[in-house]
Amino acid sequence: MRATTGYDRLLLPTDGSDATRAAVAEAGRIAALSDATVHVLSVADSRNRFESPTAGIAADAWERAERERAEAAVDEAIDALPDDVATERIVREGIPKTEILDSVADADVDLVVMGTHGRTGLDHYLIGSVTERVVRNAPVPVLTVRAGATD
Repeated sequence: MRATTGYDRLLLPTDGSDATRAAVAEAGRIAALSDATVHVLSVADSRNRFESPTAGIAADAWERAERERAEAAVDEAIDALPDDVATERIVREGIPKTEILDSVADADVDLVVMGTHGRTGLDHYLIGSVTERVVRNAPVPVLTVRAGATD
């Protein structure tokens, strides 16, 4: 008999980074305990390519690379989840924080499980935090998992 956590649908935003890998493991544990479905989301960032870390590449190449990265991140996360966990695949285009918050409503999720890089100080101020924005604005609980978190 499985324990129940009260969660039926989890949203797992991923960009394929180390921070999201830790969140994938935690979402897998929660989903396995509660028989929840994990909605795995990655966002192909649509912001102007000149505002991106890879500034200067052609717009169509940027969009294609972002879409491929997002699809690969979803595939990697789904592959890392336990085999008996139900998954839904979501790839969206837009601004990550906005698309994540929209997905909370669209998928009617009970919990968001997100990774965080743990940046502080000037790095946090300059780079910002998608996770922080989601925590502040999500209508459901958000569980943050720091990069490198262990069992």
